[in-house]
Amino acid sequence: MGRKLYVGNLPYETNEQDLQELFAQAGSVETVTVMRDRDTGRARGFAFVEMASDDDAQNAITKLNDQQFGGRRLTVNEARPQVPRSGGGGGNSYGNRGPSRRSEPRW
Repeated sequence: MGRKLYVGNLPYETNEQDLQELFAQAGSVETVTVMRDRDTGRARGFAFVEMASDDDAQNAITKLNDQQFGGRRLTVNEARPQVPRSGGGGGNSYGNRGPSRRSEPRW
């Protein structure tokens, strides 16, 4: 069991302090990261919480998964490793579809 937890279905008003206080009920919290929209800065509805030990993490899952928080039912489980994304390179200026096949304009 890992110590890093995924927390989903959060109200958009949630901040790091709110989650720090909530998860402290289950054990010692090391870090809290609320994921935010890069343009607006608004919370995206999920976060990652790292607990001090595996036991604290398991206790947090047991206590907080499916519990009400800010009018929503939380999803709390072990965070999975991030899947590497393909590098967005390649393609062409035609949106990867290639040039139009028409040789004459359509009138």
